[in-house]
Amino acid sequence: MRKIFNHALYFGVIIILCLNMWGCKKSENKEKPAGVCTISVECAKILDNMDKLDKSVKEYVPKSGVILEKKSAEIYKGDSVYDVLKRELKKENILMEASFTGNSAYIEGIDNIYEFSCGELSGWMYSVNGEYQGKSSSDYEVKDKDVIEWHYTCELGEDLQ
Repeated sequence: MRKIFNHALYFGVIIILCLNMWGCKKSENKEKPAGVCTISVECAKILDNMDKLDKSVKEYVPKSGVILEKKSAEIYKGDSVYDVLKRELKKENILMEASFTGNSAYIEGIDNIYEFSCGELSGWMYSVNGEYQGKSSSDYEVKDKDVIEWHYTCELGEDLQ
């Protein structure tokens, strides 16, 4: 009886290994890219407002004001600005924190720099092709050749004009 149990266990393990090797495990995204965009993240306005900056954040502000250098990123059908930001920051091991209301994402912080870190009017804003969109980054669908820029504002966007 014990011999039969051992054989059954052995074959069970072999079957599980085979299933994992030949397509039964979760697959990677094999979708073809729908295009390419450009993305960057910067917080240079903080450098002009160091007197307002929360002292616990000072060590996270890059001297250049650049968190993510301008780079090309593949986009997939239905990608939002939020999707691209999340994917590209993850590739670079840069922390991002967001909150959601329904399906709408709000970026609270990037690289340990959060809303209100540099005054009560500070936070993250994005533009696409040089225009601020005025809607959630999860609600803007990225198109081929879009240029996405994330900026940290210290004056509710007035300092980004």
